[in-house]
Amino acid sequence: MKLYVGNLSFDTTENDLQDLFAQYGTVSEAALMQDRMTGRSRGFAFVTMGSASEGEAAISALHGKQVQGRALTVNEARPREERGGNGGRSFSGGGSRGGSRR
Repeated sequence: MKLYVGNLSFDTTENDLQDLFAQYGTVSEAALMQDRMTGRSRGFAFVTMGSASEGEAAISALHGKQVQGRALTVNEARPREERGGNGGRSFSGGGSRGGSRR
């Protein structure tokens, strides 16, 4: 079961997550999301537990728990939403760009 873990301290490491969630079962993966430009933590992660029952145990125990001074958000990860390739902008033409020259 894949879990979303939010409101993490920026000092939290993947090893910290591994240790924290291992108390509730087998941790297959702990992936801390990092900013591409700076390499700093973005304050959330995804943790994959070995089974649904282990994931549920981790959610029950850790959601709202204070870790490094922050109350964690822990729930089942939702599938990633599809993003359009245009960043939400419409390229239907017109506007002030690329008008004809005279």
